[in-house]
Amino acid sequence: MEKLTQFLEPEKLNQVLELGKKIWDESGKLYNYHSSAGEHVNKLKRKWEELECQKTDVEEKMKSELFPGKRPKREVQLWLQEVETINGEIQTIEEEGGRGIWKYFPRMHMGKLACQKIQDVEELYQRGGFRDSLVVDPPISHGEELPTTTLVGESTTKRTIERVREHLLYENFRRIAVYGMGGSGKTTVMKQINNDLLKERDKFDNVIWVTVSKPSSVFKLQHDIACKLKLDLTNFGDETTRAGKLNNELKNWKRYVLILDDVWEEFHLEDVGIPEPTPTNGCRLLLTTRSLEVCNRMDCVNIKMELLSEEDSWDLFLDKVGCDVLNTRDVEPIVKEVVKECARLPLAIVTIAGSLKNVIDVSEWRNALNELRTPKKGSKNVDAAAIFERLRFSYERLKDEDLQHCLLYCALFCEDHEFERDRLIEDLIDEGIIERMESRQAEFDRGHTMLNKLERACLLETGINRNVKLHDLIRDMALEIAGPKFMGAAGDRVMDFMRHEERWGKDLEKVCLMDMRDRLNFPNISPRCPKLSTLLLDNNYFCGIIANSFFVHLRGLKVLRICNSSITSLPNSISDLENLATLMLISCYCLYHVPSLVKLTALRKLDLGWSRRIKEIPHGLEMLVNLRYLNLEGTRIPEIPSGILSKLTQLQFLKLNCGKLNVEEIVSLKLECFKGAFYGVDDFNKYVGSLREGQLSHYKFIVREMTAKIDDDVFWESEGKCVMLYNCDVSLLPKDAQTLTIFECNNLRSSSDAPYMECARELKSIFIVWCEEIEDVLSYSYTFPLQRLDLEYLGKLQVLFREEKVASPLDIPPGTLSCLKQFLIIGCPIIKKLFTPGLLQNLANLEEIEVQLCERLEEIIGAASDEVEEEIDEEGKDTTIFPRLRKLELYDMPRLETICSSSNAIVCDSLQNIKIVKCPKLKRLPLSLRDEQLSSPPSSLRIITQKEWWGLLEWDNHATKNALEPLCQFVVSGS
Repeated sequence: MEKLTQFLEPEKLNQVLELGKKIWDESGKLYNYHSSAGEHVNKLKRKWEELECQKTDVEEKMKSELFPGKRPKREVQLWLQEVETINGEIQTIEEEGGRGIWKYFPRMHMGKLACQKIQDVEELYQRGGFRDSLVVDPPISHGEELPTTTLVGESTTKRTIERVREHLLYENFRRIAVYGMGGSGKTTVMKQINNDLLKERDKFDNVIWVTVSKPSSVFKLQHDIACKLKLDLTNFGDETTRAGKLNNELKNWKRYVLILDDVWEEFHLEDVGIPEPTPTNGCRLLLTTRSLEVCNRMDCVNIKMELLSEEDSWDLFLDKVGCDVLNTRDVEPIVKEVVKECARLPLAIVTIAGSLKNVIDVSEWRNALNELRTPKKGSKNVDAAAIFERLRFSYERLKDEDLQHCLLYCALFCEDHEFERDRLIEDLIDEGIIERMESRQAEFDRGHTMLNKLERACLLETGINRNVKLHDLIRDMALEIAGPKFMGAAGDRVMDFMRHEERWGKDLEKVCLMDMRDRLNFPNISPRCPKLSTLLLDNNYFCGIIANSFFVHLRGLKVLRICNSSITSLPNSISDLENLATLMLISCYCLYHVPSLVKLTALRKLDLGWSRRIKEIPHGLEMLVNLRYLNLEGTRIPEIPSGILSKLTQLQFLKLNCGKLNVEEIVSLKLECFKGAFYGVDDFNKYVGSLREGQLSHYKFIVREMTAKIDDDVFWESEGKCVMLYNCDVSLLPKDAQTLTIFECNNLRSSSDAPYMECARELKSIFIVWCEEIEDVLSYSYTFPLQRLDLEYLGKLQVLFREEKVASPLDIPPGTLSCLKQFLIIGCPIIKKLFTPGLLQNLANLEEIEVQLCERLEEIIGAASDEVEEEIDEEGKDTTIFPRLRKLELYDMPRLETICSSSNAIVCDSLQNIKIVKCPKLKRLPLSLRDEQLSSPPSSLRIITQKEWWGLLEWDNHATKNALEPLCQFVVSGS
């Protein structure tokens, strides 16, 4: 030390000593945290117990003071929340402390954390000694109770109310919208919420109800809100000044809910003068609208007003009509049918039930049912008018003739008809409702946009698989608008209309007659409808021929569709329909002749798909210079003579499966969608080589030799961009191919023999079937985003990936199979293992595994070597595998011993189906629950297996077996 003082000046020496003291003190504290960690945790527990007692005392006192109309002080509520928060943190510390497995630094950290929490607890304890009352009187509540009907819809209406209330209580939701079709009960729901908020008074001080409705403006909305606030704006003419006055007034109204009912157009809050709802002011904005688009543009959280359930519909109808009507004999079945006609719409139920109140005469009920089933066209029915007046307003507010025409077109079809979106868009293109554009893709984009807008306006309902349909009342409203111009009929009513020529009025523009199931001859009539532009005759079992006279007076026809019919031939009078733009004769199985098309130069679409008896090209096809869409798929036309396709220069869509194609003619066309068969790889390679990238939006190609015999139908299930190779070897694939099927290509031995695989950058599905010589199917060099891999009956398949040098089994290129969702392998007798351990980290998206009839298969995931296991441990790899797996099916594999190593497990969270049958050597089922003590498997999980095999299984945790066993369906050994 003396030597040190010789070299240091006194000032520097003091600095060194001071630093040393600080280090010593800090070290002492750290040592104390470590050595006395247990004592600190115990002291914290005692302090915590004292705080818990104080919390109980405060809650009991607050309850005694909470008389009706009072609410807790906010400082008390905040203190209780902070006590709850710190309780959770302390419980975590105590749990860690109770484990007794701390190493040095975690123990020291625990001691330090406990000391800090002791100080926090003591501070909370001091703040909790409230001397004054814990509650206050709320400010005077502003608002008015609104008259409302009794809520009968227990499972529908009340559920919507509860959802709104939940959102009101959640701080993050400041703007909330309830949307749905006119008459669905949105206003009733909001009135009930208004009244409930006025009664409860514990979260909001003021409730302001404003009915917007009909065309509105910022000026009018400002006036309506000001009237509710008793604020006079008459002396302020410009909207900006009025917005300022309104804003200042609303800021004085603390914790208010502003309800705007029946909003038709979006608006900016600041333009009106409505302050932005924030956590600080505690305000909310609620609105109802028929348009989802309004909700989105106003940045609301959206709640859809669902239609009533059938049970609620029945209860509401009886409540309004009076239960006494059921005392009349034979009336109840008719009443039920009347309720069905109301289509679960509260507005219709209330209106119609009111008009039938106390009616007990069966004849009157039958008459009412008949009127409801008859489309209303200018009807004097007061009840229908009351409904349609509101529904029609939604229609008129579209302000887009194309959208209106789209809705009217949908009304042509029978009730409850569901439209496939793409099929409906095709129809709208044929009708000219979607204007012709440069590309089909642009037309379809326009179509989807239109349908989305109609859905958002609640004029179209969303069905299964994004199908759309019209609510029955919307359909009736649309038919009333269309008047005598439209006629739609289905079933038995088709022939009733067809047989009576006088029903074909001169004003008819569109007729849709569908779904007649009786096999009857086409009626011999000659309708005079000069304005008729669309005639749809789908799914009618007309037999024989159509008389020549039928089309003689229908010269204005633009769209003619006869699909799924038994007619044998068409009359020559069709050849004179010079305005015809669309002729569709799909699946007319008995049709063998189509008359001359020479005069039909306006034709843009010709579809003869799957009319199997047609064996020759229609006469005059080469004259259809405006043709954009041609479908000859499924016909027996042997070939298209040279020189025809090259004249169809406008063609965008082509489907055919006839004989040898003239590739030069196909190349000359600017196709967007093409489905066809190439006989010989040279033609296919030539065509693919000519394609511009992105030229085809959809395609399906079969490539085969001329001598090959194959049923084309089997291979056209998949959508998108597909190529099938049948017993041939190509050198090119389109770069954007999404699905590849390789069938009976016995020259293919390895993925290295298929260089075309490296061309495809977007392959999502690969099917390899009956390729007897193939030994491996993939390469680590392939980078396509594969989602599905099906391998079926590959007699010599040994491995999935060909042998390639990698530094380590874990050193697999990142992303390999990382997109894979479905994996199927069937009938591959010599493969012994499927996935390597290194692939596991990439298979997180795998949803389905199906393995069958692989006689020598021993492992699904190959066992890792000791070195690889050590590498896995060092990298801390998660032991959970296949986190998204929904289906696991293993069948008839006598040598299968393991699914994965003992260190891996599949958590049951997403599993839905497990089938393991005839796998006698498999001893471990690597399933686990997220929390073995508390969790249970998904209720949707189903397990099919053999009872004797299940009983012999070895489990990592016996609780898992007990939880899964009730979900088992046991089958006999031979299944």
